[in-house]
Amino acid sequence: VLSLVGSEMCIRDRPMTEENQTKTLPKARKLPSRFRNTIGKYTLKRSSRCVSCGLCAELCPYGVHPRYENYTLPLRPIEHKCIGFKCRENDYYCVDRCPEKALTLRLNPVLETLGDYRWPAEMLIAHWEMAETGELPVGDLEYNLGNSGGGFDKMRFIPPAPENCLNISDEDIDTDVYLNKRNDGRPELSISIPCYGGGMSYGSMALQALVGRARAVRRLNTLTCTGEGGYPKEFIPYADHVITQIATGLFGVREETILYAPVVEFKYAQGAKPGLGGHLLGDKVTPEVAAMRETVVGSSLFSPFPFHSVYSVEDHKKHVDWVKAINPRALVSVKVSTPTDVDMVAVGSYYAGAHIIHIDGSYGGTGAAPDIAKKNIAMPIEYAIPKVHHFLKEEGVRDEICLIASGGIRNAMDVAKAIALGADGVVIGTAELVALECVRCGNCESGRGCARGIASTDHELGRMIAEEYAEQRIVNMYLAWRKQWCELLRQFGMRSIRELVGRSDLLVHLDYLDETERARYQPAPKQQMII
Repeated sequence: VLSLVGSEMCIRDRPMTEENQTKTLPKARKLPSRFRNTIGKYTLKRSSRCVSCGLCAELCPYGVHPRYENYTLPLRPIEHKCIGFKCRENDYYCVDRCPEKALTLRLNPVLETLGDYRWPAEMLIAHWEMAETGELPVGDLEYNLGNSGGGFDKMRFIPPAPENCLNISDEDIDTDVYLNKRNDGRPELSISIPCYGGGMSYGSMALQALVGRARAVRRLNTLTCTGEGGYPKEFIPYADHVITQIATGLFGVREETILYAPVVEFKYAQGAKPGLGGHLLGDKVTPEVAAMRETVVGSSLFSPFPFHSVYSVEDHKKHVDWVKAINPRALVSVKVSTPTDVDMVAVGSYYAGAHIIHIDGSYGGTGAAPDIAKKNIAMPIEYAIPKVHHFLKEEGVRDEICLIASGGIRNAMDVAKAIALGADGVVIGTAELVALECVRCGNCESGRGCARGIASTDHELGRMIAEEYAEQRIVNMYLAWRKQWCELLRQFGMRSIRELVGRSDLLVHLDYLDETERARYQPAPKQQMII
């Protein structure tokens, strides 16, 4: 297996046995796109010169050229499976081997318009492939870095020393995160991957997508969050893996839903719109959403920025104590944005009795607010994580609280970088939607604006997604991510993701290196030019 962060090979060949298998993870299962015309990095066209000899189908190991028995006419190539010009070095390169020269390969011109600087086209396509196969992409796709020009795109892990590489299997590597470090008699809750799903409300998202997320996290032994929209009855079978969120509007908050929850999250602010509160446009307030939120159909819903009952740490403690009294087995999470004094907020939440402090940085997005509210006005998460981590260490309480980060964490290497900066784990939002084939069109706030039916409350569009589809695609993506985490940990001689927490010495920032040192690291990708 080729090193992710260096140029050395790290070989693992020990077979999995009952002794070294620490846990049973779900299995990946290939689940193709729900759309007939998929998007890939390349286009492969077959001209009328094709005589349907079938040679390309025999040659290609990637399944680009499907053929059906007793059907002799040539079928359209499955272009997103093609690894492109990289295949020229192989003797099965179909373009050269075609006896009629009927095949033409080129870069897909759609790449010019797909994605954005943080989620470039190649990163989107790679995540669709991971969600389809459960494996890392085999083609030449850049899925670890974006074009943002800052943040995690400017950070790299240092090259690991080859002698530190461990010869252990993925099953021997522990990716558990402990959510309760307080030893306060409440459940010692842990999750099996260092990620859980961010708050996406019933109203901002299609119900089928939300239930699919809940099904996926149950299989992965992690969590997802209701967001600020109440607790649909469809979540009840997965209640042990669903976080109940209490936000400032108190939409859908009921005592029974708090009793369901293994974790109750207070959302005091969101990184994408700190100081603005929640906003769900009336276009998304259907009769079902209105009933859940106890409001009026078609009316925009606003939640205030602050809890008007909380203006001090003492008031905050009353909130925490309230939830603990209602549900004696629930852990309490506190979600805040990242102002300059976020470290003081974090330590205040610790002394108020919280188990998890969840800091949400400025790169995060939202499907429940108009464009005018989606302003990046909080501290970037890569600055906030070490600030909070080190302050909690100085206060002597870092080992007693779980630090979770979110806000624009897009891929497995972003997760690893956040943990190396000081987080215990991260919350993922957009990447899960990309696994469901989100194209980042930016129309999330409209009831019928989502062309993929993901961030929609429209009944017709919502039926585009099946719960089973959403479940397996999200499971596949996280299993592919776990392969990257295991390889990274193995290279640095670590057996647990917890050993990576706070290891900022393993990171470099390209802006602080001279040209000679910077040349050792992969540059950030440039905007794709189509020729």
